[in-house]
Amino acid sequence: MSDSARRPRVLSGMQPTGRMHIGHYFGALRNFVRMQDEFEAFYCVVDLHALTTFENPAELWPNVMAMVADWLAAGIDPEKATIFVQSRVPEVTELHWLLSCTTPISWLERVPTFKEKSEQHPDNVNYALLGYPVLQAADILLYGADKVPVGEDQLAHLELTREIVRRFHHRFGPIFREPAAVLTDTPRIMGLDGVNKMSKSRDNYIPMTGDPDQIRALIGQAFTDQTRVYRRDPGHPELCNVCQLHRLFSADYEAIWEGERSAATGCVDTKKLLAERVIAHFEPMRRRRQEIDARPGYVEGVLERGAERAREVARDTLAQVKAAVGLR
Repeated sequence: MSDSARRPRVLSGMQPTGRMHIGHYFGALRNFVRMQDEFEAFYCVVDLHALTTFENPAELWPNVMAMVADWLAAGIDPEKATIFVQSRVPEVTELHWLLSCTTPISWLERVPTFKEKSEQHPDNVNYALLGYPVLQAADILLYGADKVPVGEDQLAHLELTREIVRRFHHRFGPIFREPAAVLTDTPRIMGLDGVNKMSKSRDNYIPMTGDPDQIRALIGQAFTDQTRVYRRDPGHPELCNVCQLHRLFSADYEAIWEGERSAATGCVDTKKLLAERVIAHFEPMRRRRQEIDARPGYVEGVLERGAERAREVARDTLAQVKAAVGLR
């Protein structure tokens, strides 16, 4: 099949954080599953990106394996999508260098993520942190991605990739496809504290394929409506994160909210109901995850085959780029 006749490609990546939580699922994984039927999908574990702030090397590979197992459990199909680990396609680092030779430092310094990460990690403001967007551009361009799923807050990063493409083309001629954004309607899912976004780093999350008793215990600790002191007090579901989470899992959430407003139900009742619905929603994925865990070598095999496919595409792109810049 000629390049012009192929299906549109989509690429997305996630840093290896281990087992996925429900924020990952509603924010990304369910879109991954949907897009693998619409596009030629490349899904990448960006372990090189993780090194900019990662502090425990012993946890990196176990986190990769656990995350990919949850991807598969969520429904990403290795027969439909190319699933691979970023560092197993070394062409990406070579393209990163070639792109960095044409990317002005001033472009990188204005990226919001660099400012945020510099504030979060003041003792480790490294070169890679500044060059992160160029490696991100290499990820996208190496595989000829036509579409990149992003939220509105990430549009600036994709636009930087598009600017890098234009600058490179101006100097060396057209090589890359200029990627377009696929805006995703990503709900902002708050964590168990009801204040911060759900996050593993804050220990503030509900695991997607966790043990039912673990999920019950975690949701039992979740903060609810802080204005409601006694069981008989009317609730304010719009202020209660547990009630907000019911929107994701309960078709009858409005009735649940009304029970809170009238004090017909208490916060403990609402949390218990949420726990059971979360457990029921992810039960098929939890079973698939158990089946995957019972097959030694399966996830590794998926990643090996994915890397082979990714490298086929990467080698072709890199050969064109090297010829364009004069390398032989």
